[in-house]
Amino acid sequence: MVFGGVVPYIPQYRDIRRTQNAEGFSTYVCLVLLVANILRILFWFGRHFESPLLWQSVVMILTMLLMLKLCTEVRVANELNLKRRVFSDFDPHHFWHWSSFADYVQCVLAFTGVAGYITYLSIDSALFVETLGFLAVLTEAMLGVPQLYRNHRHQSTEGMSIKMVLMWTSGDTFKTAYFLLNGAPLQFSVCGLLQVLVDLAILGQAYVFTRYPLKPAPHAAHPASAKAL
Repeated sequence: MVFGGVVPYIPQYRDIRRTQNAEGFSTYVCLVLLVANILRILFWFGRHFESPLLWQSVVMILTMLLMLKLCTEVRVANELNLKRRVFSDFDPHHFWHWSSFADYVQCVLAFTGVAGYITYLSIDSALFVETLGFLAVLTEAMLGVPQLYRNHRHQSTEGMSIKMVLMWTSGDTFKTAYFLLNGAPLQFSVCGLLQVLVDLAILGQAYVFTRYPLKPAPHAAHPASAKAL
């Protein structure tokens, strides 16, 4: 339970390092998991759940930071636009597309500080604590949605590790069964089932886009363009 959640990212991490191309992996997956696990840790202060789930969140946060570091370094190395984008600009158009890993760390620390302060003020409210727990697992259930959207937008799963998604599916299935059998809070079980459905949808995309690849649109020949080339 502690380390199983990070295993799916090993093949994706290795693929990115090998190809020096991070375009096939959506870094919003990292954002979703960072938010979800920070909220889950804060939920623990209001309602203690099993320790393996708590340590799983700590390990996952560290793993997502490593993934972000690699993806940022690769993207910046391949980027033609040298204009630096930083977190402190607070430009919504460049949110989560910064030029340095340090900016992602600043964002995570800022979110943790604000969420932690709100939790500290509201920790005695049972409604707040239960809502916090629901938000944590609901956010985690949305883990695959950025990848699902990225695949749909490009009509391709090229660059995405199928091994990663298969491990997502098997891991989420096991995790959901663990929640159900061990009487975890209801939020955990419901959102675990939702997460499995999203994983299956991504596998469906991989099958469809591989079997029926998108045909490139024909381009008319332009003499002037050919001459320029």
